[in-house]
Parts: sequence; structure tokens; C-alpha cells
Amino acid sequence: MKTSLKNLVLALSIVASSAYAQDINPLKYTATNKGKIFVSWGGNRETFSKSDIHFEGENYDFTIKDATAKDKPKGWHIDYINPTRMTIPQTNFKLGYFISEHYTISFGLDHMKYVMEREQTRVLDGYIDLPVKGYIDSPIEGEGYQFNGTYNNEPTYLSADFLSFEHTDGLNYIHAEIARVDDISSFLGLPNTDKFQINLSEGVSAGVLFPKTNSTLLLMDRNDDFHIAGYGVSARAGINFTFFKYFFMQLDLKGGYINMPDIRTTPNPVDRASQHFTYLQRVIAFGGIFRI
Repeated sequence: MKTSLKNLVLALSIVASSAYAQDINPLKYTATNKGKIFVSWGGNRETFSKSDIHFEGENYDFTIKDATAKDKPKGWHIDYINPTRMTIPQTNFKLGYFISEHYTISFGLDHMKYVMEREQTRVLDGYIDLPVKGYIDSPIEGEGYQFNGTYNNEPTYLSADFLSFEHTDGLNYIHAEIARVDDISSFLGLPNTDKFQINLSEGVSAGVLFPKTNSTLLLMDRNDDFHIAGYGVSARAGINFTFFKYFFMQLDLKGGYINMPDIRTTPNPVDRASQHFTYLQRVIAFGGIFRI
């Protein structure tokens, strides 16, 4: 009986010691990720490759070769956090979930801006044969025919009257992503990740392009409507700095491919453009991470 009682006391002592140890050394919030959700908002800059842009409609069919484009940055501006204007700058939104300790799935919207450089000489291939009286919807009736002709890979000056072509509200890439996250704090000698943690992350994504294309073509009425125009794929790598368990800053370098075979260019549904290009995006975002 004395032996059994002694063993019982010993077992209870071990359990109590273990519980006390857990109390004084609790598991860090940042030590495990599975089940957490995260959301972020930030801004971006883009660089675009050259692109052949094909325009087709009633009485014209031509391609502008090696068109160049740039983004439309707003810099550090209050609009990024102004609820009534925060969709105007180039922005990035992401909402995600840790499906395991190292892997996440997320939904994102990259709001980029693509502005074709105007007043440039580019190679033109195809034809334009507009009626001399102009289109009914032409803002300057009878002017469009001035561009009539057959272009056989000819260097041609593209005036503002000839074409204005922008995805500025914007080049919207709506995508799903799967990514991996790895905590490298221990390799850098950071003792308390609940105060400050550093993670590396890499991801791949795919989705649709839903641009609002601002286009004025051959003096026809301007088009500026949202339209599903194509698809995109991308890959990124970045570094994440997490502060006080719940808040983070994310820096990403992202590259992708965009193919848009169905771009609206005028109010006439017959008129279309198509293009494909690659891009490089630099992103800085801020967010929060919480356990459900």
C-alpha cells in the first residue's frame, strides 16, 4: 500500500511539474501556423514587356508591333488608405488561409495600370478602310478616314488621334494562389518570434484579367467599361516581417504572363483588340494574421 501511494504521489508530482513548466514556457503564438487567416493591402510598381496589339473591327484589321507601355504610379499618397479613393492607385489585396504549417491558399486582386506609350513610331501591319463619312458614333464625323491605307510592316507615327490605349482602372488580375512560408528567425538568431519574426515565402497563381480599358481608336467614341478579357499566370518570392504576433509587412517580387484575346476598344461590340505580354511587379503590403 505504501509503495502504491508513493507511486501515485510521484506521478502527480510529474504532472504538476509539467503543467508548471508549460505555464512558465507557453508555446509561442508564432510557433504554429495551421488554421490562421491573413489579409493584406499594399501598393505596386510594374514593368511591362513589349507587346504586339491586334485591332480588328468593321473596315479595319491591323497590328501594332512591339508596342511599349508603362505603369501609372501615384507614389506615397493618402489615397492608399482613403476608403473613398483607395482603388485609384496601383494596389494589391490578398486574403488567405494556412492549410498547414507551411502552405497557404489565398484569393488576390492585383490592380495594375497599363498605359501604351503614345506619340511613337511603331511598325504597323494590316489595313484601315473607314467610310469617308466616318462612323455614326464618331465624335468628329468624317475624320477617321484620314488613317485609311494598307500597311505592310511600315514604320508609322501613332498620333493621339490614331490611338489612345490604356488599362488604367485598371489591369485587374483576379487570381488564386498557393504558397509556401518558412520561418528563418532561428537562423538569424532572433530569440522571441512573438515580438519579431522573419519568413520567406514563394507562391504561384493563376486567374482572369478583368480590365477597364480606356481606349480611343481612330476617332471613334471612347470605351471605358469593365470586361473579362483573358487570363494570367504568375509566380512570386518575398520576405515577410511579422511584428507582435499579429501584424506584418510583406515585400514581394512577382513576375507573370498575361494573355488578353478579347479586349473591348469601342462601344461597338464588333470592335476588339488582343495582346499578350509579360510583366515584373514590385509589391509592398501591410496586413494582419489571426487564428480562427
